[in-house]
Amino acid sequence: MEKEVEIAEPLLPAQENGVSEKEEKIPPWRDQVTIRGLVVSALLGTLFCIITHKLNLTVGVIPSLNVGAGLLGFFIIKSWTGFLQGMGVWSKPFTPQENTVIQTCVVACYGLAFSGGFGSYMLSMDRKTYELIGVDYPGNREEDIKNPSLGWMIGFMFVVSFLGLFSLVALRKVMVIDYKLTYPSGTATAMLINSFHTNSGAELARKQVHCLGKYLSISFCWSCFKWFFSGVGDSCGFDNFPTLGLAAFKNTFYFDFSPTYIGCGLICPHIVNCSVLLGAIISWGFLWPFITTHAGDWYPDNLESNDFKGLYGYKVFVAISLILGDGLYNLIKIIVLTVKEVLNARSKKSSLPLVTTHQDNESSKLLTEERLRNKTFIKDSIPSWFAASGYVGLAAISIATIPIIFPQVKWYLVLVCYILAPALAFCNSYGTGLTDWNLASTYGKIGLFIFASIIGKDGGVIAGLAACGVMMSIVSTAADLMQDFKTGYLTLSSPRSMFVSQLIGTALGCVVAPLTFWLFWTAFDIGSPDGVYKAPYAVIYREMAILGIEGFSALPKHCLEICCVFFVAALVVNLSRDVAPKNVSKYIPIPMAMAVPFYIGAYFAIDMFVGTVILYFWERVNQKDAEDYAGAMASGLICGDGIWTVPSAILSIFRIDPPICMYFAPAIAG
Repeated sequence: MEKEVEIAEPLLPAQENGVSEKEEKIPPWRDQVTIRGLVVSALLGTLFCIITHKLNLTVGVIPSLNVGAGLLGFFIIKSWTGFLQGMGVWSKPFTPQENTVIQTCVVACYGLAFSGGFGSYMLSMDRKTYELIGVDYPGNREEDIKNPSLGWMIGFMFVVSFLGLFSLVALRKVMVIDYKLTYPSGTATAMLINSFHTNSGAELARKQVHCLGKYLSISFCWSCFKWFFSGVGDSCGFDNFPTLGLAAFKNTFYFDFSPTYIGCGLICPHIVNCSVLLGAIISWGFLWPFITTHAGDWYPDNLESNDFKGLYGYKVFVAISLILGDGLYNLIKIIVLTVKEVLNARSKKSSLPLVTTHQDNESSKLLTEERLRNKTFIKDSIPSWFAASGYVGLAAISIATIPIIFPQVKWYLVLVCYILAPALAFCNSYGTGLTDWNLASTYGKIGLFIFASIIGKDGGVIAGLAACGVMMSIVSTAADLMQDFKTGYLTLSSPRSMFVSQLIGTALGCVVAPLTFWLFWTAFDIGSPDGVYKAPYAVIYREMAILGIEGFSALPKHCLEICCVFFVAALVVNLSRDVAPKNVSKYIPIPMAMAVPFYIGAYFAIDMFVGTVILYFWERVNQKDAEDYAGAMASGLICGDGIWTVPSAILSIFRIDPPICMYFAPAIAG
C-alpha cells in the first residue's frame, strides 16, 4: 500500500475535494484562449509569414520556428503584464497554457505560408514561370496560366486549409498517448514554455529574450546598412561580395552576409548544414563545370541562362531527381513503419519506447506526471462526430468550390483526394512524430504527378498543381496539429483550447499569408533567375507537372541518365543512413538537403555553414550556453532580417532606390 501511495501522489497532494493543487492551477480551456493572446498571435503570425515567404522565395529551406514563436509570445505578454503592473493595473496571470495557445496559433498561421504554396505550386501557375520555362517548350501551354490574385488565393486557402485539422483530430489520443510519438520540435517547444513559467526558468527566459532582442537589433541594423549599398539591379552590394575570389564568385561560391541564413545554420542540425554545403560542392564545384565543357555537344551553345534545353535543364531535373528519391524512400519507410507499429499495437507488442515503471521516487514522479497529463489531455475531448461531420461538410464545400477556381479540376477528382487524404495525413503525422520531417511536399508531388497524367495535355498542368495544393494543405496542417497537440500535452493545455487556437490561427493564415505574399509580389521581381527572390521551387513544380503529361522527351542530352544516377544515389544514401551504426549514420548526408543548392547556388550553403561552425565551436567552449542561447540568437538574426523586409518592400513600392551600388570587377592590368 505504501508503494501505491508513493506512485500515485508524490506530486499531487490530495485535497479535501480530491483535486490536487497542480490540477487546480490549470485554467479552464476557455481561459486559456485570451484576447491578448490572439492579438499577439496575429502580430507574430504576420511576422513569421513574412519570414517564411522570404525563405520560400530565396532558398526554399524553412527551419522550425516553433521555439521562436513560444519565446516571442512569452516576451510580449510578459512585457505587457509588467507594464500594466508598473502602472498599477491588475492583469490576469500569464500561464504556460496561454503561452502554448499563442505558439499554436502562430504556427497554424505561418504554416499556411509554406503549405499554401506561395513559393511553389501556386507560383508555378503564373505567367512569369511560364515564360521562364519557354513559350516553345513542349507541354508548356499559355492556356495553363493563372496569375496570383488576392481574391482566388484567399478563397482557395479557406476551402482547403481546414480539412487537415478535422482529418486526424479523433486520433490525437492514439498518436500522443498510445503510441507516445516524440514530435521533437513540439517537445522542445513544450520544454521551453515549461521552463519559462518556473522561478529558475523565468530568469533564463529573461536572458534569452535579452539575447534575442540584441541579435534582432543587430540583424535589422545590418540589413538596413546593406540596403544603402545594394544599388539598382541585382549585382550590387554585400549580397554579391566575392569573398572567396572572383573565380569562385562566378560559380556562386561566396559569403553574402545574410543574417537569415546564418540563423538557419544555427537552428538546423549540423548534418543538414553540411549536407547543403556538400550538395553545393558536388553541383557547382564539379558537375555543372563538367557539363559546361560539353556545351555545343550535349546541348546547344550560347543559350539563355534559363533555357531548359541547356545547363538550366540539368540543374532543375537533377534537383528534382534527388528530391523525389529522398521523398519516395522516406514515404515508403514511414508507411512500412506505420503499418508495422499499428499491427504491433494491436497485438500489444508495441516496440515504441514506454516509460519504465521502477518503484523508485523519480519513476513515481514520472508516472504521476504522466497520469495528470493523460487526464488533462482526455478531459476536454473533441467529439468524433464533430470531427467527422466537420470533415465531410468542409469536403463538400471544397468539392463544389475548387472546380470554380480551377475549371481544369473535375469535382470527382477532388472527391478522390479527400477520400485518400486522411490515410496520407496519418502517415505524414506519424512520420513527423518519429523524425520531425514533415513530408507534405512529397505527398503533394505524388498528387501532382497522378492528376497531371490523368488529365493529360488539356489542362493537366494546372490540375496537377491544384491537386498538389489540396494534398499538401491537408497532410501539412494535420502534422502541425499533432505536433502542437504534443506541445499541449506536455504543458497541460486543454486539447479543446489547442483545437480552437488552431482554427483561429488557420483562419488568420488564410488572410495574412496571401496578404504578406502580395507585399513581396508587388514590391519585388519575384521569380527572376538572376534576382534575389528566385522562387526556385516555382520552376521545379511546373516542370514536374509538364513531366507528368509529356514524359522525358524534351530533356537535353544525357540529362535523364544523370537524373537516374542521382535518384538511385538518394535511395542508396538513405538506406545507408538506416542500416549503418548510429555513430556512423550521423555523418552520412541527407539527399533532400543536398538537392537545394543544385538549383539555386552555393552562396546560402556557405552562410549556413558559417552558422553551423559558430554553433560547433560554441558547443565546444560552453555547451550549456550554446543549448540555452543558440535558438534565441538564431531567432533574433532571422526575425531582424525578416522585419527589415517590410520597410524594404515599402521603399521599393514607392520606387525609392538605394543611393550606392557597390560592385566588384577584375582589376585592369597596367
